[in-house]
Amino acid sequence: MNPKVEIFSQGEEVVTGQVADTNAAWLSTQLVEMGFKVSRHTAVGDKLEDLISLLQEIASRTDCCICTGGLGPTTDDLTREAVATAFDAPLEFDEAALKNISEYFTQRDRAMPEVNRKQAYFPKNAKRIDNDWGTAPAFSFKYQQCLFVFMAGVPFEMKNIFNEKVKPDLEQCFSLQAQQLVIIKTFGMGESDLQVCLNTINLPDNVELSFRAHPEENQVKLLFPNDYDQEDKVNLVLQVVDKIGDSVFGVEEGEDKVGSLVDVISSVLNENQETLALIETASQGLLASKCIGYAWLLESSFCSNLETLMQKWEVKIDSDLSVTAETLVTKLQQQSGADFALVQLHSDRLPQLNDKNHSTLLHNILLTPQGIYQEKQSLNGTFARKQNRAAMLGLDFLRRYLQELSI
Repeated sequence: MNPKVEIFSQGEEVVTGQVADTNAAWLSTQLVEMGFKVSRHTAVGDKLEDLISLLQEIASRTDCCICTGGLGPTTDDLTREAVATAFDAPLEFDEAALKNISEYFTQRDRAMPEVNRKQAYFPKNAKRIDNDWGTAPAFSFKYQQCLFVFMAGVPFEMKNIFNEKVKPDLEQCFSLQAQQLVIIKTFGMGESDLQVCLNTINLPDNVELSFRAHPEENQVKLLFPNDYDQEDKVNLVLQVVDKIGDSVFGVEEGEDKVGSLVDVISSVLNENQETLALIETASQGLLASKCIGYAWLLESSFCSNLETLMQKWEVKIDSDLSVTAETLVTKLQQQSGADFALVQLHSDRLPQLNDKNHSTLLHNILLTPQGIYQEKQSLNGTFARKQNRAAMLGLDFLRRYLQELSI
């Protein structure tokens, strides 16, 4: 059975929402990949009695606890005091720790403030973990069956301490069997649609299914036991992918990363040495901004007003916007010389785009060496939502064509 681990974040700024707890999210990913079962995330402010109570609770119910924050030199950094009180382990001064902290300041031509001396105290029987990236040493502490690890809350420091020093220790202390996580990346289907789509698949009891929603992709996650049969795993993943259909733009496992929708497009275009030109309207430059830095984007422009856009390109507006778009995409391809030309049109005025109760009909037209393809989609919600949705729909339209062609 995988050992259980909890993640405990300390800080008033975390509890009040002033700072997003990205540490907990990052640590969860690392710990799951190592083979831990993450059972809880908890955040507590800078109140000593709350910290003491939570530490005692955690010690009674889990195998390991990774804590971040509260190791600084100021009066609101109370982790050491909380551990000392909770587990009757008086604070003891560590001369080597003070030397390391002092050297940190010396290397930066600064005198160590006296308040930093506080960081050289640790609960009795704690194991010091030197921080080579900041002033706050980490430490571990074992109470009954639970191993606690306390690290600085600064993400840069925390990540380096964990990767370089904590992770190797955890691998020595626990018998870990890393589970196999497969992430199926999709665009165009919501969480509820994905759930309904997969309801007909009978998942084995030892395979965990979960979802993650994001404005630019929705993920379906399958977590397999370490000893799960590889052939059975591949077959199940293929079954899920087949059920979802062309909304799937990538499958990640282990070191095989897919990246974003743009990364997938870039991979195909670079492999085939192909290029793209685009004109956008509703996305107002956001589509092109997602492609900044890629050599395959030869030309891009946007215009929020249909009449102005057509005057610029000397194209007559037809009663059927699809006909207008075909003329425009052909001119764009001829002028740019790109292999692919993508044009995005709609007939709404800016006030209508800003009206969250108004639905905008978006025309995406893609000119390829094989011909012209068109797609119509509705944009709803606030302007920002419509803008991002328009950009992502354009990219996904191109992605689906490219991936179908490469199969």
